[in-house]
Amino acid sequence: MPTSNQSLIGHVAVVTGSSSGIGRAIALELARAGADVLVHARANRARAEELAQTIRSIGREAAVVAADLSDVDAQDELVRTAWSWRPIDAWINNAGADVLTGDAANWSFEEKLAVLWKVDVVATLRLSRAVGKRMRERGRGVILNMGWDQAETGMAGDSGELFGATKGAVMAATRSLAKSLAPEVRVNCLAPGWIRTEWAEQASAEWQERAPRESLLQRWGQPEDVARVACFLASPAAEFVNGQVIPINGGRTD
Repeated sequence: MPTSNQSLIGHVAVVTGSSSGIGRAIALELARAGADVLVHARANRARAEELAQTIRSIGREAAVVAADLSDVDAQDELVRTAWSWRPIDAWINNAGADVLTGDAANWSFEEKLAVLWKVDVVATLRLSRAVGKRMRERGRGVILNMGWDQAETGMAGDSGELFGATKGAVMAATRSLAKSLAPEVRVNCLAPGWIRTEWAEQASAEWQERAPRESLLQRWGQPEDVARVACFLASPAAEFVNGQVIPINGGRTD
């Protein structure tokens, strides 16, 4: 669903991990609201270029950067590249390691934890600090991070422990970053519930029943549900929302 307003005209945004899924939906929603967008992908530059072309067809400017955010040098280069393109008004740390699909689904607990820590926690914190410093010097900016609604309540099993630890760290760091960067920069965290991403599309019959059951709205969330909240938080309409973790889950039943 297109955004009905143009609240981000004149704004420039970066969305990490935006070649697919939630990140792609956020980048498109920001563009529809008037923002020019830098699209980031870890390796799939072709999908990132396709998204950039879609953004241009909306009438906005777009650029593409490929960077492996498990590497600290690549993190630093992404920040430099972004600011060499345009000064950034909104930075969305959406990128996260995929340990649920593909070969990574068969990794050991320790291997999954190591890559989640590098990408979801270390990259988010380092990028936020580097971006936040530049935004403070400029006098304005918005940073959005990506958490998980059940990180605060817990979920049994390996995945619950992995994402509880890593996304819980991101949510806690967000609250501290908001205090460190105020009043010039607002920092908030999105905490999605069960969203129909690539993993959800191939999830078992048990999950196809469980996810809607655990939401008061009795359905899977869509990437666009998260994107619309991100767009609001990035906009001047949310100028008094800071240091918050926003659940996007249709209301939990437990």
